[in-house]
Amino acid sequence: MLRTLFVTTALPYANAPFHVGHMMEYIQADIWVRFMRLCGHTVHFVGADDAHGAPIMLKAEAEGITPRALVERVAAERPRYLTGFHVAFDHWHSSDSPENVELSQSIYRALRAEELIDVRTIEQFFDPVKQMFLPDRYIKGECPNCHSKEQNGDNCEVCGEVYAPTDLINPVSVLTGATPVLRDSEHYFFRLSDVRCQEFLNHWVEGHSASGAAHLQPEVRNKVREWLRLDESGKSALSDWDISRDAPYFGIPIPDAPGKYFYVWLDAPIAYLASLKSYCDSGRARAADGSVQDFDALLADPATEQVHFIGKDIIYFHSLFWPAMLKFSGRKVPDLICVHGFITASGEKMSKSRGTGISPLRYLELGLNPEWLRYYVAAKLNGRVEDFDFAPDDFMARVNSDLVGKYVNIASRCANFLADQFGGEVLELGETAAWTELGAAALGVQVREAYEARDTARVARLAMGFADQLNQYFDAAKPWELARDPAQRQRLHEVLSISVRGFCDLTLWLKPILPALAAKAEQFLGCGALDWQHRSVVRRVNAYEHLMTRVVEKQLDALINPPDAQDPKALKLAPKPAPPPAADGAASITIDDFNRIDLRVARIVSAESVEGSTKLLRLSLDAGEGRLRTVFSGISAHYKPEDLLGRLTVMVANLAPRKMKFGLSEGMVLAASAADEAGEPGVYLLDPDSGAEPGMRVR
Repeated sequence: MLRTLFVTTALPYANAPFHVGHMMEYIQADIWVRFMRLCGHTVHFVGADDAHGAPIMLKAEAEGITPRALVERVAAERPRYLTGFHVAFDHWHSSDSPENVELSQSIYRALRAEELIDVRTIEQFFDPVKQMFLPDRYIKGECPNCHSKEQNGDNCEVCGEVYAPTDLINPVSVLTGATPVLRDSEHYFFRLSDVRCQEFLNHWVEGHSASGAAHLQPEVRNKVREWLRLDESGKSALSDWDISRDAPYFGIPIPDAPGKYFYVWLDAPIAYLASLKSYCDSGRARAADGSVQDFDALLADPATEQVHFIGKDIIYFHSLFWPAMLKFSGRKVPDLICVHGFITASGEKMSKSRGTGISPLRYLELGLNPEWLRYYVAAKLNGRVEDFDFAPDDFMARVNSDLVGKYVNIASRCANFLADQFGGEVLELGETAAWTELGAAALGVQVREAYEARDTARVARLAMGFADQLNQYFDAAKPWELARDPAQRQRLHEVLSISVRGFCDLTLWLKPILPALAAKAEQFLGCGALDWQHRSVVRRVNAYEHLMTRVVEKQLDALINPPDAQDPKALKLAPKPAPPPAADGAASITIDDFNRIDLRVARIVSAESVEGSTKLLRLSLDAGEGRLRTVFSGISAHYKPEDLLGRLTVMVANLAPRKMKFGLSEGMVLAASAADEAGEPGVYLLDPDSGAEPGMRVR
């Protein structure tokens, strides 16, 4: 059954550029949205800037501009990041919008009508130097639960405890360093402790969406159950939620309460709805039947699924306050809260201020392929709330091995054979024994299930496992030998056609993760846009163009070790080993000297004698680049051309091309040499171990 989904990500705070944690979340959500659309579902994918609060007000004040001017300046940079990493929101809005003002005040009035709003006089921290009440995040102190130092005024980043700022031990104003004093102030509270909220949340936490997915992941559900437990007296353990802030404050005014504003965490999630409303009002949002989507009708439809992607640091707001606010204001409640962990560096949460972060903009400016990061993030996220460590060497090895050495390698190996032997024509073979044995149909079902569960790490494992099978199938069939036997022409065509069909399936499986690469692959396959609703048949491939380059170590090093990196725990490539002692009197070199030589595994696709030379063979080498290199090698006295076909060897890939009498030589194959027992010189080509693939670097 086709579905309609309303999908959001957490709102980034509009006082700074995106960091890599933002991009991880947006990539995860974008992958899931793309998958859903390939299955034929209707998805409305919206985002917005979180534009309110004291931090923006104070930063704008320091710069001598208005808060709105600051927000607009930051927001103007968003498209560079989103477009750069192929993240395709349908609409991007702001919490500082007329729609959000109207919706926030409407929801507040509905909660007040339900008698879920209390007004109380409280003691609140006041900065005697700055002469203002302090927002929670401008108070630091010792956590009252685990006693960690330097924790925020509303929750502890170490133990996750949520508390009032007045619970902090030894509080300090972040603005001035002064010890804050307590002053009375009238505040507005959402009565989360009300028995109605308790009953609803206990039911919602255990519930499922219309598609059968649990509202919360198991580990998140267990945490929320702890928050919902009754205390020893049978009362709710939930505290009422302070939803107001005093002027001066940049935010949405509370109706009928002069000088009072909504706390940013009340209006920020409502901006999900405001962005959707703005999108619908623009006329660009379309229902499944193609008609213009009406905002109220969309959210009134029980079949609409509301899905939020968030980080683990904001679970409390999204699993308690947000569902309860929506429920008791008469609105649709979330169907799915998708929580992820953090990207860490050396086991610690990335921090730009400590020099342990990765700048997404720097990534793009250095020319690194955005789909390298999309794939790496996908290969690490598994649908559970787990942190993952960004390891530069793992990043480089995984991208180069999986995407270039396995996936792209299939197309590059088939392309020349198909073009030269069969004019690019691909056979429609049906369910042959060879195809059935590869098990693509069953794997495709598993891939879909993994995507649905946001387990993109499993998608990557399944896809690369299948790519390994295809490459092994290709190697076992030895098409370079089949091509020399006219009686094996049909067999050769079948092998190439099955390999291309497998590449087509892989392209579909990876398309949500690698949309730009998939588009290039679809152009090569000549099959139109792939999706899960129709089986695509490849009948004739087009001219092959290189699909993806490898990660370049120099670029990666520039990314992870920027000039301003300060922290000793900042990311670094694996330390390079010391140079070995010199052998046989040869001069010592450093590891940097050695690393300047680019040694690659290469497959000998063809070999032939060179007319006019008694020493040279002309070799065509596949080094995983999407093209063949011509190399002239002086091994004619030691190897017959037919004995070299299909063999793996090692070549110097960055040797400057040499113009020879017989043509241009684009590299050098490596061989060992020594005199035999009779004193005759022997030459022995280097032979990589089984499992090596063309293009792999020799280190």
